[in-house]
Amino acid sequence: MPCLESCFGALPDPRARNASHRLGDLVVMMVAASLCGATTATEFALFAENRKSALSQLIDYDSAPSHDTFSRLLRLMDPDAFARAFAVFAAGFSQALAEMEIGAGHVVALDGKTLRRAYERGQAASPPLTVSAFAAEARLCLAAATPNSEENEIEAAIKVVELLDLTDKIVTADALHCHRRMAQAIVDQGGNYVLALKGNRRHWRQKAREILAAVEPATAEHSKLSHGRNEWRRAEVVPTPKPLMVGHAAFLRITSKRDQGKPLTRLFMTSTLLTPKQALAITRAHWQVENGLHWMLDVHLHEDLSRARKDNAPANLAIITRIARNILQRIDVDKTPISHRIKKCAWNDDYLVNALAHMR
Repeated sequence: MPCLESCFGALPDPRARNASHRLGDLVVMMVAASLCGATTATEFALFAENRKSALSQLIDYDSAPSHDTFSRLLRLMDPDAFARAFAVFAAGFSQALAEMEIGAGHVVALDGKTLRRAYERGQAASPPLTVSAFAAEARLCLAAATPNSEENEIEAAIKVVELLDLTDKIVTADALHCHRRMAQAIVDQGGNYVLALKGNRRHWRQKAREILAAVEPATAEHSKLSHGRNEWRRAEVVPTPKPLMVGHAAFLRITSKRDQGKPLTRLFMTSTLLTPKQALAITRAHWQVENGLHWMLDVHLHEDLSRARKDNAPANLAIITRIARNILQRIDVDKTPISHRIKKCAWNDDYLVNALAHMR
């Protein structure tokens, strides 16, 4: 695994040349503090001051940085450069992906998450968001990007895709990202896609319905009792006679029903002709980004409560949180709850040092 300091220490340093602490050391301090539940610059400074005995086993510093030092760094550091460094760091987990295969390839779920309280005064209705790429089987965040004031979620998602090597991967995303630029970006990175198709592409959706009605699709069904609910799902796959965007090979229809509720039908465009069984597994795997990433960020790492909102602070803090989340996910091979791992990092120096040192 790559070392935190070596990966992030080469980032462009926005501070003055007479800065007392190395940038890589500050990143290590923030990640270590996040592993223990810290969420603000003030808490990062408090952590660096009181846990020097543990941190000194990994990095050298004479005096703890102030909260202004952490705040200034988060506000000024280039989030695009930080995102690139994070993608390189997360690529160290690629071996785990190779060991966990689903269907025709590894599923990378792409989705945006609102940083709910990171808004400036008077802009509560439009908080910033971060788009993440999540390896569904390995349960690791591979890359993340936050759009700037001139961008939107679509632009941020394309930036995330361009950070990744998608060879033998299948990218899943919701209907917002079902467009030609996204398809081109995924194919350029060597991947395949399964993109939801809804009313924002009404002509494509109509074409999908016509083709599915005109031919006999390949079909597979699956039923399961889970969490006290009976769930039934059916996948139908038909090749397309004419691609509607680069790589487009087939349309997919998933019909699902829970208990006695009404059936729900969803359409997808895919760049590879999946078997219906593969289609069922891949479309289900996409939702790991909600349960395995977003839920953990909010419930355990309190991302939605963060009020960091100045300049680049929301984007940079989001990456810090995702680094900590990846480490927490991989630190224990047993089934220790994530909440217990955070407490063990906070209470046990050896456990914390091991959590950071095993990333080397």
